[in-house]
Amino acid sequence: MEKQQKIKQYCQQFKTTGISVGIERLVRDAEQTQSGFMDFTLNLLKEEADHRHQNELNKQRKNARLPRYSDLTTYDYSFKNGLQKNRVNQLRELNWLDQIYNIMLMGPSGTGKTFLAAGLCADAVEKGYKAYFRTMEELINMLKMKDFAKSALEEYKRLTNANLIVIDDIMLFPIEKNHAVSLFNFINQLYENTSFIITRNKMPAEGAKMLDDQVLATALRDRFLYKCEIINLEGKSYRMKNRKSIFEDESK
Repeated sequence: MEKQQKIKQYCQQFKTTGISVGIERLVRDAEQTQSGFMDFTLNLLKEEADHRHQNELNKQRKNARLPRYSDLTTYDYSFKNGLQKNRVNQLRELNWLDQIYNIMLMGPSGTGKTFLAAGLCADAVEKGYKAYFRTMEELINMLKMKDFAKSALEEYKRLTNANLIVIDDIMLFPIEKNHAVSLFNFINQLYENTSFIITRNKMPAEGAKMLDDQVLATALRDRFLYKCEIINLEGKSYRMKNRKSIFEDESK
């Protein structure tokens, strides 16, 4: 017990929490398998590496701010929105992300745009990419506050180093001219090195109405569409089709 306590103290000193947590199990396994010193040392270091990787993954998941439902393994392929299963699987391979392509998901409300965008973002996080999910409102608020609030500035720095940024419901509501300029500058700074997933109900050409500036809207659209796959989703709302009720179905 004294030796274990001493080991844990050293682990605390050297900040090797993974080894501290797993040391008793690792020693027990080594005794049972009669592993050599080299194997035991390797397992010890692997335990620490796995622990740090999991902590970093948890941190990245938190920073990504994914919606509650963002697991594409639960994708309901019986719901017909025009996107075939093989296309979903191809998107999940994330080759487009390595090539710095953008994805634009367009279609009526309830056709799966946000769920697909969030799911691809979650896949990217799991594979070690710096990926973030933000609504248009959150992005605009960050740009407004980054020169005044430390948290907003930290968020800005985080996003400028992203591999992938999801912008959900872009151009859903009108944007003031000065905020539109800030958005353009932000996108212009990143678009050559960062992939974007954009979800929107409106056609890209309608963005000018939301920005109240044809030139700015065209320049923004040009950067998004430079290397971009446009995916049009169709059909009726999944939410309305699967609407919940507080009452049981009395017809059953």
